[in-house]
Amino acid sequence: MQKIGIVGLGLIGASLAKSARKNGYESICGYDINNSVTEYAVLSGIIDAPLSDENLGECDVVFVSLYPSDTVEYIRSHREKFKKGAFVMDTAGVKRSVCDACFEIAEEEGFHFVGGHPMAGTQFSGIKNSKDTMFHNACFVLVPRHEEDVNVIAKAREVVLSVGFSRVSVMTPERHDELIAFTSQLAHVVSNAYVKSPAALDHKGISAGSYKDLTRVAYLNENMWTELFMDNRDNLIREIGGIIDKLSEYKSALEKEDSEMLRGLLKEGREAKEMADK
Repeated sequence: MQKIGIVGLGLIGASLAKSARKNGYESICGYDINNSVTEYAVLSGIIDAPLSDENLGECDVVFVSLYPSDTVEYIRSHREKFKKGAFVMDTAGVKRSVCDACFEIAEEEGFHFVGGHPMAGTQFSGIKNSKDTMFHNACFVLVPRHEEDVNVIAKAREVVLSVGFSRVSVMTPERHDELIAFTSQLAHVVSNAYVKSPAALDHKGISAGSYKDLTRVAYLNENMWTELFMDNRDNLIREIGGIIDKLSEYKSALEKEDSEMLRGLLKEGREAKEMADK
C-alpha cells in the first residue's frame, strides 16, 4: 500500500486521512501549521505520524489541503523534496491560480501535479468536524495539464477512488472555475446576502426547510471564501450580474402587478430546474 501525506488537517484534509484509513491505507502522515492539531491527529489515530521535510520524499501521494495561495507556496517551497514520480494533488476550490503555477513546478522537478477539488464538505470547519464518510457518494474533480499523459490521469483517478471517492470528473482549470462560480460560489454569495435581511432576526417560529436550505452556507469562513472569490472574480462577477438581472425581472413583475409576467417567470424557473436535474 502506498504511503500518503496530507498537508493541512482541517475539515477536508482530516477527512481525507480518515477516509484513507477506512479504505485500507496503513501509512498516513499529516501536517498542520497548528502543532496542536497535528498532535491531536496523531493521538487520535487520524494519522500515523507527522509529515515533515524529512519524510515528505517518502510519500507516493501527497494531498495539499490549504488555501489556494498557501497551496502554491507550499508546493513551491517544497518542490525539491517531493519524491520523483509522486502524485501531488490539491483540494482548493479554484483551479487556474493553483494549476498555472504548480504544473510548471512539477514538470521541472519530476513529480506529477494534478489539480483537484472534492465536491463535498459542510458549513463547519476544522479537524473535529471531519468524517470518514465525508466523500461517500462524492465526486472528485481532477484537473490535469492539457497535455498530460493519459496513464497519469488514469493513475490519479485510481488514487482518488482508493481514498474513498465514488466518482471522478476530469476538466480543464478554466472550465472548472467557470462552473464552480455558479454551482458553489454564487450560492454562497446569495446565501450570505440573503441572511442580512432584518427579517432574519425575527424568523424563528415562522421558518422551515426553505430558509434552512438557503441559509446553510451563509455560515462560512470569510477568510477562505474571500480568497476563492477574488481568485475567480471574473466568473463570479458574471454570475452575480446574471442573477441580479433575473431578480430584477421578478421585482418588475411585482411592481407592475403583472400576474401573467410573474407566472411566466416562475414557470421558466420550474422548467429550468427540471431540465437541470435530468
